[in-house]
Amino acid sequence: MFLTDTHTHIYLAEFDEDREAMIERAINSGVSKMFMPNIDSQTIPGLFKLADKYPEHCFPMIGLHPCSVTPRYSDELKVVEHWLSKRKFFAIGEIGVDLYWDKSFLEQQLDAFRHMVKLAKKSGLPIVIHTRNSFEEAFAVVADEQDGKLKGIFHCFSGSVEQANKVVELGGFKMGIGGVLTFKNSGLDKIVKEIAMEHFVLETDAPYLAPVPYRGKRNEPAYIMEIATHMAKLLGKTVEEIASTTSANATAVFGI
Repeated sequence: MFLTDTHTHIYLAEFDEDREAMIERAINSGVSKMFMPNIDSQTIPGLFKLADKYPEHCFPMIGLHPCSVTPRYSDELKVVEHWLSKRKFFAIGEIGVDLYWDKSFLEQQLDAFRHMVKLAKKSGLPIVIHTRNSFEEAFAVVADEQDGKLKGIFHCFSGSVEQANKVVELGGFKMGIGGVLTFKNSGLDKIVKEIAMEHFVLETDAPYLAPVPYRGKRNEPAYIMEIATHMAKLLGKTVEEIASTTSANATAVFGI
């Protein structure tokens, strides 16, 4: 049985004390592939170091997180473009819109987001989209740019059934399901039950959003088993079926 963590920030400082042991736990738990979204220029060195050390397990993306969009965001976009021409990446991400913390940079976030979506189209890469309190704003950009070739993941999906159906109808996109699925009254159980399995991938968003029974603690890729187990119980399937389907869905997005 092989599981895929489609979104994990294991290059961050939260893992400095036990990174190797944490990765070994993941691999021993059946998590064979871990896809790592970038945040901004400051996180690139750690991202590259981990991708180079574990090339068969840790796969890098390049992008600018919406919370890192500042008045000087054009400089950050130049960094993304520079590295995109120098190294192999498996997606443009983490990109999108975040209206949870601060709404004052919405215009800049949307501009940066569209710029990177166009980069993804030009490069033939999928996109990994952050939509915290901003699904409709981000979706509008993706729908406008969809030319039949654009694909990717709506990371940490937490929308309604109606919004889930919009993702399905858009074509080419999956929804990332993480630890929130295990939270009481999250509402994601309804989404998972009403939308076909072919539209979901699993993710941890480590070190954030650890699933029950680790909620409130540091998250890590090995805990994706808790998410898969919870999903299996909700759908009346085996964990092996969940692992097989969601990993195949991840392959459809990332190509490996």
